[in-house]
Amino acid sequence: MKIRPDIVQVYRDIHSWVGILCGLFLFVAFYAGSITMFEKSLQNWLTPASSLPPPVKIENTPELLQKALAEYPEAGRHYILVVNPDRAQPARLMWPQDPTHRGHGPQDFVLAALSPDGQLVTAARRPSEIPFFIDLLHEQVGLPLPHTMARYFMGCVALAYFLALVSGIIAFLPALKKMLFAVRLNTGARKVWLDLHNLLGFFSLPFHCVIALTAAVFAFHEPVFIVQGKLFQSMQSVGQGPAHGHKSPENSKTRNEMALVGKEMPLSPSLLLATLQQQAPGFVADTLEYTAQRGKGKGGLTLRVAGHDARYPMRGATNGFVMVDPASGKILSADYLPGHQSGGLAVLTAFFALHFGSYGGLPVRWGYYCLGVGGAFLFYTGNRLWILARLRREHSATTLSRQTRGTWVLSCLMTGCITGCMTGIALLFLCAPFLPLGGTYGQASVLYYAAFVLCMALAFSLGERLREPMLFCLAGLVNVAVAPVLLVSALFTGSVTLTGLCIAAITLLLGAFLLYSVKRSGCRIAV
Repeated sequence: MKIRPDIVQVYRDIHSWVGILCGLFLFVAFYAGSITMFEKSLQNWLTPASSLPPPVKIENTPELLQKALAEYPEAGRHYILVVNPDRAQPARLMWPQDPTHRGHGPQDFVLAALSPDGQLVTAARRPSEIPFFIDLLHEQVGLPLPHTMARYFMGCVALAYFLALVSGIIAFLPALKKMLFAVRLNTGARKVWLDLHNLLGFFSLPFHCVIALTAAVFAFHEPVFIVQGKLFQSMQSVGQGPAHGHKSPENSKTRNEMALVGKEMPLSPSLLLATLQQQAPGFVADTLEYTAQRGKGKGGLTLRVAGHDARYPMRGATNGFVMVDPASGKILSADYLPGHQSGGLAVLTAFFALHFGSYGGLPVRWGYYCLGVGGAFLFYTGNRLWILARLRREHSATTLSRQTRGTWVLSCLMTGCITGCMTGIALLFLCAPFLPLGGTYGQASVLYYAAFVLCMALAFSLGERLREPMLFCLAGLVNVAVAPVLLVSALFTGSVTLTGLCIAAITLLLGAFLLYSVKRSGCRIAV
C-alpha cells in the first residue's frame, strides 16, 4: 500500500509521542491485568484455611439459616448462601458486617457453620486482599490516587492508547508486505526491537483495540450515564417519550413482580437450585444472595443468583447474574443470565466479556494472560525504540557521547517503572505466605510501592552502564526467589496447590529470562 512519505512521518511521530507518554502506564496495566485473569484462584490460594467446622450439606442449610437468624437477626437484611464453598468462602452461610457495602472490594464477613452436635459456630474474617490490590493496580494504571481520579486518568490513557494503535498501523502499512514476518536477530539492537514491536503489535491488534475501547468506556461510563439520564429527563418533560430507554412495560412488570416476592416462605436452597436448573440448563450457580427490601411499598426478600456458564459470555469478570423469586424459584429477570439475554443486552455483555475474558473458560483466560504479558512487552519495546531513536539523532547531531537530559530522564523512568512493577508484584507473592490473613490491602500497598520507589531511586542514581543490568538482575532474582519460598512454605504447611505450583513455575521462568537477558547484555541500550 502506497502512502505519501510525509503523511507516514506524521503518523509515525504521533505514534511515537503518544506511545512514550502512555507506555509506562500501559505496561503496569497490562502486566497487572494479566495476573487478574486468575484473581479468584489467587484469592482461594492466598486466603488461609478456616478453623470453622466443615460446611453443612446444602439440604441442611435451612437449619443453619434458622439458627443464625435467631442469634443474629441483623443478618436477615443481607446474607449469602455459598453453593460450593472454597478457602475464600469456606462457609455455607455468610453475611457482611456492613450490610450497606456494595461493589467489588475488601469486605468483612461473618461466616456461620454448625458443629457436630448442631451448635451454631461463627467467625469474622476477610479473604486475602492481595489479588484485589493487583486488580486495582491494573484499573488505576499503577497510580496511588483516589479511585475516581485514577479511573478518569486511565480513560484518557486508553483513548491515547487507541490513537497510538491507529497511527502505528498507518505508519506500518507501507512496509507491511516486506516487514511483517521479519525478525532480524543478527542486526543492530534497534532493528531487533523494531521487528519484535511490529510483530507483536500487528498480530495482537484486535485484542488491543478491544481493550483500549472497553477501558475508555469503563472509565467514563458514569458521566455518560449522568448526561444520558438528564437528556432523557428533559425529553420526558416536553412529552417526547419515557425518561430512560430501558423503562419498558416488560421491565416495569418485572420490577412489580420483584416488589411482591418474598411474602411467602422462600424455597429451600436445594429445591430452588433444582428449579433454576430446569429453567436455565447449563447455568452453574455459585452463590445465592438474599436482600431484605425495606421502605414504603417494599417488603420481603429479593434473590440474586450469581453463577457461570462457560458456553456464553458473562457480564462480570467471573459470573453472570439472574434475579429469582425466592418463594417459587421462577426467573424474574434474565438480563444478565448467560445464554438467555435479549439481543441488545447480549451485545453489551459481549462488550464486557471481551475485556474481562469471561467466556470460553480456562483456555481463554490463559490466552488473555499471554496476550497481557505480550502487551506489556510491546510497550517496553516501544519505549526502547523511542530512546534508541533519540540517541541516534543526538549522536549524529553532536560529537559528544552524552545523552540529553530529556532522554536520560525517560530512560530512567522506563527502567525504574518496568523493573519496579515486576519486582513489586513478585515481592507480594514472596511475602504472602507469611502475612496474616493472606495479606491486607495496606500491607500489599506498602510492599509494592516500597519496591517500586526503590527501583525508581536506583534508576536515577546508577550510571548508564549499571542501571539496566542491576535493576533487571534485581527483578530477576526476586522472581526466581518466589518459587523456592512458595514450595518450601507449601510443603511445611502441607497445602500444595495447583495455583501455587503455577505461580512458582511462571515466576521462575520470568526470573530466569530476566537474568539471562542481563548475562547476554540483551537489556542494555545500544545504538
